[in-house]
Amino acid sequence: MRAAAERRTDDGGRGAENTAVDDGNRTLPHLSTAMFAGRATAAGAAVGPAAAGGKGGKFSVEELYGFTKKPKVNRGGNSGKPDRGEGRKEVKEKEESVLASQILEAARRLMERRRLEIYLKECDITMEQSTMPYRNLGKSGLRVSCLGLGTWVTFGSQISDEMAESVMTLAYDSGVNLFDTAEVYASGRAETTLGNILKKKGWRRSSYVVTTKIYWGGQAETERGLSRKHIIEGLRGSLSRLQLDYVDIVFANRSDINAPMEEVVRAMTFVIDQGLAMYWGTSRWNAVEIMEAYSVARQFNLVPPVCEQAEYHYFQRDKVELHLPELYHKIGVGAMTWSPLACGLLTGKYNEGVPESSRAAMKGYVWLKERLCSDEGKKQLNKIKELHLLADRLNCTPAQLAIAWCLRSEGVSSVLLGVSNTEQLLENIGSVRVLSQLAPSLITEMDTLLGNKPRNTKKEARN
Repeated sequence: MRAAAERRTDDGGRGAENTAVDDGNRTLPHLSTAMFAGRATAAGAAVGPAAAGGKGGKFSVEELYGFTKKPKVNRGGNSGKPDRGEGRKEVKEKEESVLASQILEAARRLMERRRLEIYLKECDITMEQSTMPYRNLGKSGLRVSCLGLGTWVTFGSQISDEMAESVMTLAYDSGVNLFDTAEVYASGRAETTLGNILKKKGWRRSSYVVTTKIYWGGQAETERGLSRKHIIEGLRGSLSRLQLDYVDIVFANRSDINAPMEEVVRAMTFVIDQGLAMYWGTSRWNAVEIMEAYSVARQFNLVPPVCEQAEYHYFQRDKVELHLPELYHKIGVGAMTWSPLACGLLTGKYNEGVPESSRAAMKGYVWLKERLCSDEGKKQLNKIKELHLLADRLNCTPAQLAIAWCLRSEGVSSVLLGVSNTEQLLENIGSVRVLSQLAPSLITEMDTLLGNKPRNTKKEARN
């Protein structure tokens, strides 16, 4: 599996052969690989080494798609007079050029699809097996892909805008419809990058979900926190950077002891009523704070939160496995989890030290390096090595096993992925097929190995 992953290309794909391609604005004609196999041009002319036109069987874009420009002929008699036909001809040439560009884009997507199929075949995965599942966000009616794409650390910082576009395109083409960001990520550059890509791709706004988080917006005292002022102004700033009319979910990026809960809930209700957001949620709030927000919303007929964003992986379990399921059943709050690979720790990249290109070697992540070098970190690395043997038994990568393990938890609506290239994204998407292999006996074996399964003492006392 790992050998196959090393052989794959940077490109992913969307659409299938002989399938109409939707670019978000219009549906392009059905395309076939015959167009590129030397059989026929879009205009129906023969193409191949022996065909007329082209040198040595090579054709320009115009010749390949039937847009060969004819030389201008001076017929005389019209010198010094404007030719009305010239204007129409220029317009027609522009239209043909746009159409040629659209056809080339469709062809590129077709080739990306073929590369993805080849990679999945090498990994013994079919396209049917890797179909993206969708889940309700908590008990709301919003359907989100079980895997979402996060932008923390990567967009506007660790990776180039070109790579960010490639990753987003592959994610969208693979069925991911959830894109998460925050006003604080890369000081707003993450939102700007995400917005530029969405505008460039031209996908239908109704086909994807964008979430952002509000709390740290600037250096001024009024540019951070959860006051009514910052929630409204901060969200408007995010929308400006994203170049969107609204976000689907706005999260309170942490609780604020200086802001009364009623003020927070009223402000969130206001931005929803104004059409700036569809839902609101919490991030890194505890169960008591979430329950208080829900109670205030019910008391004053306001909008309650629908989701909590929480860190969740092998070594961070209590909140998602003990507290959030109770909230899910009582008030319908779902869980959107992040850092499923514990900043890359679970992939095994730190087993032999800290690579120079890793996150732990980046400026501002000294805390991660210190955690790896601590006694607890060393114990975790030993457990990770044993989990890698378990992944080998399942014929999957350690990353795929870790993500699938997160997806199996009750109440988890979506797991946010943080990737720096398309290879990592393809590997992570493969976790979907691993989910069906996580039998109860296997989960028990993993719990025994980890030795940190949360215990519900209240439930045990009742029993």
